[in-house]
Amino acid sequence: MNNEEAAFKLILHGGNARGEAYEALDAAEEFDFDKAQNHLDEAEKEFYTSHKFQTELIRNEEAVPNFLVVHAQDHVMTAQAELNLIKRLIDNYRYIHGLESRIATLESKMGK
Repeated sequence: MNNEEAAFKLILHGGNARGEAYEALDAAEEFDFDKAQNHLDEAEKEFYTSHKFQTELIRNEEAVPNFLVVHAQDHVMTAQAELNLIKRLIDNYRYIHGLESRIATLESKMGK
């Protein structure tokens, strides 16, 4: 695989990972955590696919870094950072949902 092909694979799968991560966040905002987890699983698959191509590119001794390769690497790193952040945000939504459920239970016991 040449640099250009590898770069486009990195951009494709890194972008797919980011898109799935944001779909997971959207689902979590609606407290649909099963759907969020499905999107996170897909995001992880896409990220690891991009990482596989990144590793191939790095191992290729004949590969010469160029602007396109650097740009593609940036897509993968951004996807990883955003995926990690979105996972933490989803954990916060789970916590908020749990608190809201507890408050609703307490209010119903108090007759509100």
